[in-house]
Amino acid sequence: MAAANDNPVALIEDALARGEGHEVPDDVLQRVFTAAARAYAAKVEASGREVPPFAPQSVSATEAVTTACAMIRAADLNMFDVTMWFNRQGRG
Repeated sequence: MAAANDNPVALIEDALARGEGHEVPDDVLQRVFTAAARAYAAKVEASGREVPPFAPQSVSATEAVTTACAMIRAADLNMFDVTMWFNRQGRG
């Protein structure tokens, strides 16, 4: 898995295509999520509008919620915090 340093997204996509997404190293996922989350937040804040984080129907409901819950826990948020952000004015 040395290609992760060169192109971690390609590494993940290749693993998924082989049905081996569970084999992607934790540090690779963390690097990709960190970069994507920071870039996404910067784009949303700069544009004043939400940008769809993925193409329609490219992620299942289970995949989306599993990921969202892990991100909420990793950021040490609670559901009150999430509700306040979810209901912010000017989004959507």
